[in-house]
Amino acid sequence: MSLTPDLVALCHRDIVDPGPDGRWTAITDEGYRDLAERLERESLGQPLWVFAYGSLIWKPEFEAIDRQRATAFGWHRSFCLHINRWRGSHEQPGLMMALERGGRCDGVIYRLPDGDRIGQIERMLRREVSSFENIDAVRWLPVKSESGPCRALGFWVGAKGERILSRRPLDEVAGILARACGHFGSCAEYLYNTVSHLEDFGIRDRNLWRLQQLVAEEIRSIHGPAIASPS
Repeated sequence: MSLTPDLVALCHRDIVDPGPDGRWTAITDEGYRDLAERLERESLGQPLWVFAYGSLIWKPEFEAIDRQRATAFGWHRSFCLHINRWRGSHEQPGLMMALERGGRCDGVIYRLPDGDRIGQIERMLRREVSSFENIDAVRWLPVKSESGPCRALGFWVGAKGERILSRRPLDEVAGILARACGHFGSCAEYLYNTVSHLEDFGIRDRNLWRLQQLVAEEIRSIHGPAIASPS
């Protein structure tokens, strides 16, 4: 990888959490529980799998009793979600990944334990979505896994609205990822962790691989010639 931990470290800044964006309607405790119960009903008592294509691969924050490589056809990873919190700020907004229409996405499915599934789902919801306006981006995906086809729960799938910036050129995306940082860390760190953990599963996303090269070059251009190039 061209994007190294040393380069990623250059992107870190100590950022204070600005708090929720007042433009969005926060999900209440009751709202999270209702949505978790609905998704549990929609699972129809079948094994509950979650499709991970980004940070859920390396930071799931839920229990899992099995995991497999899997592919979601008709969707692809895209740094299209505009953020001014978490890994971005109002001064330097960032981009996070979502799934957009077209192509294929190779990722990992995790199976939740059969006990307390509602509680596990609620934990994921609280991690992934914070506003009612984005609930539609939580949906079931047909995927093909190592053990055959199944249905898995996906987050930020087909999201729409003013927060979605689609089809940006990779060099433009790289410029944003090399600069944006929030109280959760930098966008460069997010990209590095995703690409390196996909590699652990034998998955190399062509666009992400090119993107990490571009972000590495951008960080070097920002911080000057004193940074050593990879041998």
